[in-house]
Amino acid sequence: MTQQDLERIARATLKEFGITAAELTIVPVAGQPGQWRIEIPGVHGIKIKCGEGSSPQWVREQIFEQYLAQS
Repeated sequence: MTQQDLERIARATLKEFGITAAELTIVPVAGQPGQWRIEIPGVHGIKIKCGEGSSPQWVREQIFEQYLAQS
């Protein structure tokens, strides 16, 4: 899964919460292959674990659960 894939999925998921103009920063977690950190203004970072073969639904569920836990 690429950074662009994650950004597209994150934006679509955040739209479900009514966040349409979120400024996202997506970076790989240093030293942890297959893990990404998504920074969303006003929310603590969300860590996503994914790799080759991860489904968009899996990524969406991680974002959804962590966003709800932090808001």
